[in-house]
Amino acid sequence: MHGLALFISVFLACAVEAVEATTIVLAAGTARDWKSALLGTGAGFGVLALVIVSIGPSISHLPMNGLRLIVGTLLLVFGLQWIRKAILRASGYKALHDEEKIFQEELAAARKAKEGQKFGVADWYAFTLSFKGVLLEGLEVAFIVLTFGTIQHQVGLASLGALAAVVIVAIAGFALRKPLAQVPENTMKFIVGIMLTSFGIFWGAEGAGALWPSADAYLLGIIPYVTFVSFLLVQLLKARRARTPEKVKVASLVELDAETVLEDRGFIKVMKDFGFFWYDFLIGDDLIGFAIVIAALEATNLMVHSGTNAWWLLPAAVAALLPINLLRVTK
Repeated sequence: MHGLALFISVFLACAVEAVEATTIVLAAGTARDWKSALLGTGAGFGVLALVIVSIGPSISHLPMNGLRLIVGTLLLVFGLQWIRKAILRASGYKALHDEEKIFQEELAAARKAKEGQKFGVADWYAFTLSFKGVLLEGLEVAFIVLTFGTIQHQVGLASLGALAAVVIVAIAGFALRKPLAQVPENTMKFIVGIMLTSFGIFWGAEGAGALWPSADAYLLGIIPYVTFVSFLLVQLLKARRARTPEKVKVASLVELDAETVLEDRGFIKVMKDFGFFWYDFLIGDDLIGFAIVIAALEATNLMVHSGTNAWWLLPAAVAALLPINLLRVTK
């Protein structure tokens, strides 16, 4: 992948996470106490720095095939979650992501919370709310930077893309003192989901032992393939929704994101959310999809060892998995 493509992919992915973190911090500062909110933001960045310093060097020492398999699997699972939600939003089965609405909800919750001072922090609620938002969204940024950068041997460039996204979003958010509702976040999430899924397919299949017909150039074919499958599913779901207007509301869609928590913002609750973040990050609300991805990778590896270069199996599994999942949740 060329340096520009790496930079753009990391920048867009990190910009999405930065917008969401900024919305949370703005709500904490506006409704409660700016000093406490900024202290929480700084503490979140501090923990992120420790995570990156402790994990970053060890990632670079992993065998390249093993690294491709692990990173490819995680990117594929993560990317499929983004694509599925983007398809549901684009087809009308799920409300568009609205930062203004989220900001108002966080603002209302913050204003209702009890006053409290702990460990020398004037407003513990504002501190923990900002800390959680920065840490959880930042972990996704750190994962994207470390994985993309390490596999491409360009951690510095990936870090620069992430830093640029965070700085631009933070400056814009705090200058305006309101959520960045005008940012085309839904479109960005769709693009990032396609990119993450494409790289996940590419690296995951390589890690499982498959060889792509045109080596690295084949990635240029995977990206439009995933894009075509995604937009085809959008059109199919739109047509289905038009035929059955009485069933357009998908109340059964349960989305327990790290963003949608919490009433109690205490330290214990933050740690519980931290654990839930990893479950949501790795599996989300689609355990069946996660199992299918693992099974497809294992089947690829078995076929490679039996003498068949099954590079096509993982793309086919993704094309089958998405409609199965979407039809299941839109019944």
